[in-house]
Amino acid sequence: MEKFTTLAASMVAIPTENIDTDQIIPARFLKVTDKNGLGDNLFFDWRYNTDGSPKEDFVLNAQQGKKAGVLVAGDNFGCGSSREHAPWAIMGYGFQAVISTSFADIFRNNSLKLGLLPIIVDKDTHLQLMSLVEEEPDTQITIDLENQTVQLPDGRKVKFPIDNFSKTCILNGVDQLGYLQSHASAVEAYEAGHPDRVNTLAT
Repeated sequence: MEKFTTLAASMVAIPTENIDTDQIIPARFLKVTDKNGLGDNLFFDWRYNTDGSPKEDFVLNAQQGKKAGVLVAGDNFGCGSSREHAPWAIMGYGFQAVISTSFADIFRNNSLKLGLLPIIVDKDTHLQLMSLVEEEPDTQITIDLENQTVQLPDGRKVKFPIDNFSKTCILNGVDQLGYLQSHASAVEAYEAGHPDRVNTLAT
């Protein structure tokens, strides 16, 4: 998992509400054992014609979509079935963060575990971001994970929530297992100092 500290990037907007994980990455692409290439199938049924050619009017096929680092999405993003492939596909395309007014809990948790930052903002800020994307497609925002802020072009900073454990992992570029392994020496020292407890658990 790559470290995420700050990100200055342009945005692309898909304002549709209740986008579920089957729309993000259709079920037929879940058989893969390697996440590489999943970005090519992100929003596949919205993005491609039946013959496999790109739909010219879909935003991810436009230049704006190809260079954006942040996806601004409609409310309740990532609902539906649980699948890690959804955040994998979003990250594989090149997005490092998704901004919405709310996320489905399972999708949000999967994203945090994989290093994709799901940012919840209020409705007014969300509307402002959508308007910026439409009016000035090259507009950049700055995401500061340490301070948990999104800075808009006018200088206004908007706070967003994230739990301390996920924040620590993403800032340091480690997943949950990596975090535990980084404290292996402390765990071993504790167990060495409590041999009776260790022997009891072993039996």
